[in-house]
Amino acid sequence: MHGGIARMDEDPGQKIEIPRRPCAGRRSRNRNKTKQTTAMASLRPFKKAVTLPPTVRTLPSGVPSALHVNFATRAPKDEHGHGAHGSAERSDAPSSWALKTSHRPSAGLISKSFTTVSPTTHFSQRLLHSSAPANDAPSVPDFSHYQAKQDNNRALSYFMVGSLGVLTASVAKSTVTEFLGTLSASADVLALAKVEVELASIPEGKNVIIKWRGKPVFIRHRTQSEIDEARQTEWKALRDPEADETRTKKPEWLVMLGICTHLGCVPIGESGDYGGWFCPCHGSHYDISGRIRKGPAPLNLEIPEYEFNDAEGKLVIG
Repeated sequence: MHGGIARMDEDPGQKIEIPRRPCAGRRSRNRNKTKQTTAMASLRPFKKAVTLPPTVRTLPSGVPSALHVNFATRAPKDEHGHGAHGSAERSDAPSSWALKTSHRPSAGLISKSFTTVSPTTHFSQRLLHSSAPANDAPSVPDFSHYQAKQDNNRALSYFMVGSLGVLTASVAKSTVTEFLGTLSASADVLALAKVEVELASIPEGKNVIIKWRGKPVFIRHRTQSEIDEARQTEWKALRDPEADETRTKKPEWLVMLGICTHLGCVPIGESGDYGGWFCPCHGSHYDISGRIRKGPAPLNLEIPEYEFNDAEGKLVIG
C-alpha cells in the first residue's frame, strides 16, 4: 500500500498501518461511539428471561391457575394449530390490553395484567324465538285396529252392558226402598196418630172435643131436626158450596176439625146465627153442617179422615 492505497499485488493477510493525522471531527465521533456503548450496556438487563413460579392450584373450570399467563390465547396461524378454536394474527403474543410492561427508575420493571371479574350475581339471558312454525296439517289418529272384527264380540259387549244395567237398577231400587222405609212412620207412631172414640158415650144433640195430632176435633151427635135443616139448605148458593151428604158418612155423626179457616182460631159450639159454631176472633158463623155462612172465613170447616168400627161401636180418626 502506497500513499494510503493498498496495491493488489501485496499480501492481503499482512497488516499495513497507514499513518493518519488526528483531527477534531474524528475525536467527536469517537466520543459519540463511547456513549452509545454505555447506553447499550444499561439496557442489557431488560433482555433477561423471567421464569414464573410453578403452581398446583386449579380453578373450578379445570384450568390451572398461574399469574400473568393467558390460557385463553389461541394458537398461532401455522401448521401446528389443531383448528379447535381458530387462529388469529399474532396470537402467540399477549394483547396490549391484557398485559402491559413498563420500567420506572424508582420501581424498576413493572408488569400489569388486566382481567375481567365475573359478575357477583347469577343472571340468565333469554333470547327471542326466531324459528318459523311448522306448516304440518293436524292428522286424525287411526283407531281402525281397535275396532271389533267379528259380530259375536259386539253381541257379547251388548250383553255385558245390558246385564250391568239391570244389576245397577236392582241395586238402586233396593237402596231407594230402604231409604224411603226409614222415612215412613213406624207402627207405634201410626198407633198414636189414630184416635178411637166410643160412640155410645156421646148423647144425641151434644158435642165432644178431642185432641188429634195436636188439633181439636169436633164430634157432633146430631138430632133428626138438625139433619133435616142441614139438608134443606140451598147449598149451591153458599160461599163454599158443599152438600151435607158429602160432609158426613152417617147423617147423625158430624166429624170436623175445630179450627177456623180464617186465621186458625177455635170456634164455639152451639152458638152463632145459624145454630152451629161461632168464631169469637173475627165473627165467622158456621151452620149445623160446619159450612161457612157469614163472616171473613173463606172455607168450610175441614173434615178429617175417619171411619166407623160398627163391630165395636167406635169412631176411628186418622
